[in-house]
Amino acid sequence: MHKIQLENVRVYTNHGCLHEEDLIGSEYRVDLEITANLSKSAQSDLLADTVDYVSLNKIIVEEMAIRSELLEHVAQRILTRIFKEESLVQNAEVKVAKINPPIGGDVQSVVIIMSEERK
Repeated sequence: MHKIQLENVRVYTNHGCLHEEDLIGSEYRVDLEITANLSKSAQSDLLADTVDYVSLNKIIVEEMAIRSELLEHVAQRILTRIFKEESLVQNAEVKVAKINPPIGGDVQSVVIIMSEERK
């Protein structure tokens, strides 16, 4: 098995339980790691034989644009779409980080990490 990683995908959106978060929004960071057999694409040099990281980035950006109260909900939507749209993916781990969360302290970020394997 082989891996593809997208690191530090940055988006500005409005997730959260607080009304202010809906109005103001905040900065988020998403990291994604997928596992797939990339042997065929390593030999063929064809995009059709691999997991397209442009598609993975598009899934992240589109799902992050849909408002949710919880980061867990967003992370699960990302995982669900990856397995639906990318048949070569066997495992995926997504990390969704809210930068400077409004939790009454000096916290750089809060990160939700979820992983799943193809059923």
